[in-house]
Amino acid sequence: MRQRLLAAEYSKNGKRPPGRPRSEEARQAILRSTLKILETRGFSDFKIEEVAARAAVGKATVYRWWPNKGALIADAFASSATPKLRFPDTGSLYSDMSRQMRQLVEIFRSRRGRIVSAILAAGQGDEDLIKAFRERFLWPRRREAYATLRRGILRGELRKDLDLDLLLDSLYGPIYMRFLIRHDRLTPHFVDRLCRLVLGGVRPPRKSRSTSSERRPRTPARRRPRPS
Repeated sequence: MRQRLLAAEYSKNGKRPPGRPRSEEARQAILRSTLKILETRGFSDFKIEEVAARAAVGKATVYRWWPNKGALIADAFASSATPKLRFPDTGSLYSDMSRQMRQLVEIFRSRRGRIVSAILAAGQGDEDLIKAFRERFLWPRRREAYATLRRGILRGELRKDLDLDLLLDSLYGPIYMRFLIRHDRLTPHFVDRLCRLVLGGVRPPRKSRSTSSERRPRTPARRRPRPS
């Protein structure tokens, strides 16, 4: 009965009623608070204490799910970006890859892009942070990409002897380079050209078609009778 009354109060005024929130509610509140802090002030001023205060939870609650701030930051970014970064299955490898890569570029160009650049920069001197980014964001996307490429191999769109890691690095490396170095723009048109260039170079060789004269057995020429 008490839970129904609290739920009614929440729906009436839009505020969470007093008392300890459910675990999932607390977890989501922590992730949202983490993103807000990172978007406004970046990584250098990030403190677990402020996250806990914004999410209205205790500091121990944060550490119950995340061993350090690197894991929390990586999870917060992954939770916000993952729904947009699913690989579609359209029946075309080019379409599947280019759509997902376009979504990644869109995220990099948004406010969340500041979070990624902060993670990658700070991660050069913080092993826990870069490890968390790899494990919680990069590798889950990578495993989805492997499945997408293997579908392309089964459909005959890619060679069977490919190094999938090298292929993925060739596709995504230029995106990260433009994102970090900023020597040129990140645009959907760039993604399309990149996909055509890389995927076009790993297609299976076309079987040469034999000419009709090669397929048909040759009949010996008829000899004309010699005049007597």
